[in-house]
Amino acid sequence: MTEVRKGQAPPPIERTEFHERFMQAYRDPAYRAESEALARIELIAWEAYHEGRKAPVTRKAGPGYADPEYELSVDWLEAKARIERAQAAWSKPETKSRVLLINGSPRNDGTCPGEMSKTFRLLQLAREVLEAQQIDSDVLDLSVLTSDYGRHIHPCKGCVSTAMPLCHWPCSCYPNHALRQTGDWMNEIYERWVAAHGVIIFTPTHWYQSTSPLKLMADRLVCADGGNPDPTSTHGKKADEAKAIELKGWDYPKHLAGRAYGLVVHGDVAGVESLRRNLSDWLDWMGLIDAGAQARLDRYLGYYGPYATSHDALDQDTGLQEEVRNVARAVARAVGALRAGRLAPPDAGLEPPRPK
Repeated sequence: MTEVRKGQAPPPIERTEFHERFMQAYRDPAYRAESEALARIELIAWEAYHEGRKAPVTRKAGPGYADPEYELSVDWLEAKARIERAQAAWSKPETKSRVLLINGSPRNDGTCPGEMSKTFRLLQLAREVLEAQQIDSDVLDLSVLTSDYGRHIHPCKGCVSTAMPLCHWPCSCYPNHALRQTGDWMNEIYERWVAAHGVIIFTPTHWYQSTSPLKLMADRLVCADGGNPDPTSTHGKKADEAKAIELKGWDYPKHLAGRAYGLVVHGDVAGVESLRRNLSDWLDWMGLIDAGAQARLDRYLGYYGPYATSHDALDQDTGLQEEVRNVARAVARAVGALRAGRLAPPDAGLEPPRPK
């Protein structure tokens, strides 16, 4: 059995520091009238932290799990049930085709910038094409992470790097009530990816890379590529048990394979090609199927022009607008062909010698 390495994590914080962090959310002087109530709530929160009450509401896993008696988080069980229902509907021929449109820009007019993003406008062009073809479009606007109250995509904790079976599908790292890591949006996002027959990602390029919201989502989708659908097999986060399972042999199930995808990556100076390739490689790795060369678009918009007039530049770039529409058309065709059994990747059925 391989060793579980220890020694990096800092010690738990002391009571005084906990108080300072807890009260950061209550700086508004309006809370002073409830200082006694807050002190009582803080004590409960401290006890939850001190005792490590990550999932305070649980129930037995029940039939179908390796350990039916193991207590699983109700949050996780409910998310798993929604994903299973979405997958069942996805598989039925009578289910209407659905494409998930993801806006990766963090900018919207409800927060600091005060103006909508060009990315969102590009997404609307694709949405119009899909709806004209009677395909349902589900808009996942990641910019609300910057403008919604209490909405988060918490960072991936890297469980997969300890052992793949420790990375549960869907992710069981959150919510962690002991650490006040709540308000996590991913359980809903997993369900929406599963329900989709096609996915189109629209994103600007930030410093040659993905935007923060898009990268957070992508990292948390690691459980969709090889993740363990049974947390009772590892009794939660037991690293030694997960390592033993992986070393016996793990099949790395691709939970999102078979969906079509397209990309619209734009920028104003540099980096669009490398970001588009990175996103394509990621989606290919997860088993999604690209909808053709015209579905993988990278373009500069207002090249080296002022930011202040970039929306005007989009208005004038009718070629780019039509290219975005073609991305949607290509994905719509791919979805139809996949569902009719007329489209399969040339390497379908080949067994990879190294499935990881």
